Amino acid sequence: MRIANPGVAAVCGVVLATQVCVSAGTSEIKAEPSSVEPGAGTAPVYGVTLPPDYRRWELVSVSYQAPFDEFRGILGNSVAIAAYREGRLPFPDGSVLVKLAWKRVPSAEFSGAFVPGAATTVQVMVKDSGKYAATGGWGFGRFTEGVPADAAQHLTCFACHDAHVQGHDFVFTRWAR
Repeated sequence: MRIANPGVAAVCGVVLATQVCVSAGTSEIKAEPSSVEPGAGTAPVYGVTLPPDYRRWELVSVSYQAPFDEFRGILGNSVAIAAYREGRLPFPDGSVLVKLAWKRVPSAEFSGAFVPGAATTVQVMVKDSGKYAATGGWGFGRFTEGVPADAAQHLTCFACHDAHVQGHDFVFTRWAR
């Protein structure tokens, strides 16, 4: 299924998952720059950038993260979408997942409904088992208004994925069918 407007679909869909990630410690991770084309900036630690065309990608799933009161829409490039459709794990190199997040706010038009408010972050995962061998084959990027977060925030990414979803190739998001 192809969704023309993933942002709207993400908030209209059923909430599928809630995730909380806390890292007790960090280790130094060095990675070469991502093969994803440059967007607004390069994230520290992994060298991941925002893919320039990610808003046109297919919707993988939606989620709601209660501690942050955020809706999330998760998009995938064609490589990731093919892996989801085929039920293939681990994800192949070249898979890219992008999670868009918005604050949840009450709808002015419909009592009891919620809509996306202010955008909070865009988070990117890039699969390259050679470049990112130390982190399960994944590089991570976190951006706010197109600006990469600091290195300290990026160092928490893999620790959380490793602690919670090691058995699903370090990916929280499940395919919404």
